[in-house]
Amino acid sequence: MTRFSSFVVLAEMRTGSNLLEAALNLLPGVHCHGEAFNPGLIGYPRRTALLGVTRVQRDADPMRLWQAIRAEPGLNGCRYFHDHDPRMLPEFLDDPGCAKIVLTRNPVDSYVSLQIARATGQWKLGDARHRKAAQAEFDPAGFEAHLEALQGFQMRVLHRMQTSGQVAFYIDYDDVQDVAVLNGLAAWLGVGAGLDTLPADLVPQNPGPLEAKVANFPEMEAALARLDRFNLSRTPNFEPRRGPNVPGILGCALSDTAGLLFLPLRPAPVGAVRDWLAQIGTLEEGFSQKTLRQWKKARPDHRSFTVLRHPLLRAHLALAAVLSWDAMAETRQVLRKTYKLPLPPEGRLPGPEGWAKLLLAFLKWLKMNLNGQTSLPVSYLWASQSAAVQGFAQFSTPDLLVREDRMAEDLEYLARALGVDAPRCTAAPDGAPVDLAAIWSSDLEKAARDAYARDYIQFGFRDWTAAG
Repeated sequence: MTRFSSFVVLAEMRTGSNLLEAALNLLPGVHCHGEAFNPGLIGYPRRTALLGVTRVQRDADPMRLWQAIRAEPGLNGCRYFHDHDPRMLPEFLDDPGCAKIVLTRNPVDSYVSLQIARATGQWKLGDARHRKAAQAEFDPAGFEAHLEALQGFQMRVLHRMQTSGQVAFYIDYDDVQDVAVLNGLAAWLGVGAGLDTLPADLVPQNPGPLEAKVANFPEMEAALARLDRFNLSRTPNFEPRRGPNVPGILGCALSDTAGLLFLPLRPAPVGAVRDWLAQIGTLEEGFSQKTLRQWKKARPDHRSFTVLRHPLLRAHLALAAVLSWDAMAETRQVLRKTYKLPLPPEGRLPGPEGWAKLLLAFLKWLKMNLNGQTSLPVSYLWASQSAAVQGFAQFSTPDLLVREDRMAEDLEYLARALGVDAPRCTAAPDGAPVDLAAIWSSDLEKAARDAYARDYIQFGFRDWTAAG
């Protein structure tokens, strides 16, 4: 008799979840159904349904698939990553009958492995003869974003376990290759007999030291040296909660005691603000929480600011990013197939009329997404600015909320408060392929107000035509 009615493996890409799933499936009466709630697939690549539930049916009602998984004979579950359907995480965490298996890996190792997999297109390996070789290029900002996402997810899981009095089974990447630990997991699940050997159809893809796997290893060492090294190796129980996107903050030293910090709400007018700051002081960036605290302590007369952008323009620019960024390819696929948004074919952009139609559909989808009603998580590109400002406040509350349409006046005031005679900040074109002024309509404005009602009320936005 098992202790649980279901299970979930809470993991991330490149943490050994394929091997752990294979090991679980060798246990009597246990079956793991892949990434059942991955917005870009259902269970496994190139499948259109899982246990009789199609992707369309799952996206409309994810509980339908979870109920089908739980109804299978034996102990059934799935793998779940931080960017999978956000509607399902509370279902897993709030159910004491669902066993939580938390799989972790050294974040540097998982990041390097992820970069290699993206470079080679090889995500699983069953025979070393077929291994594709490549070196990873370490990007400090990309790694810190990777680390922040992992730790934020782990801390959310940990907090829910603590407040509900539940206990998860924590297992590390190296432990997945230890039969004794896997048998301990089997005993914890209450499934009886364990394993005699590891699954034979999967092998490690990238063995060897990090120095051989990273093309710019010295740069990686230098970037990691400024991080608190204990955050990379501590167990999830002790990892600190992460605040906003600290690596994206831009600092400007004005003197030995004064400075400005720009906290960008992306998509933000970063270029214009960067150029303005460069004219009045020395730019500094690539902060960690530790180095940002040191920077602020050394400059007691510092001030910080962010730039608020009209919600309709923000959605307009977010759509431009969705259509053009390579990293948004999977998001585009989900928006096309699952939500039937009229996105153009890859590599093409619509004209003004098509853009207006697509932006209206995107805004209606955003309303659902921001209300937690879609299979895709909320991206920083289109998250509400009120929520983002609250996130900043966990670490560095902005002294001034600059209005984009008054950016020159507001930044002049801020510089004057610090005794700096600054030039006017000149706004740059927004960079979208279609001018918002050419397609604006009352229907678009209404859809933006519906999607971002809180921002309109919180920050007093008028219609976009009146805003600028």
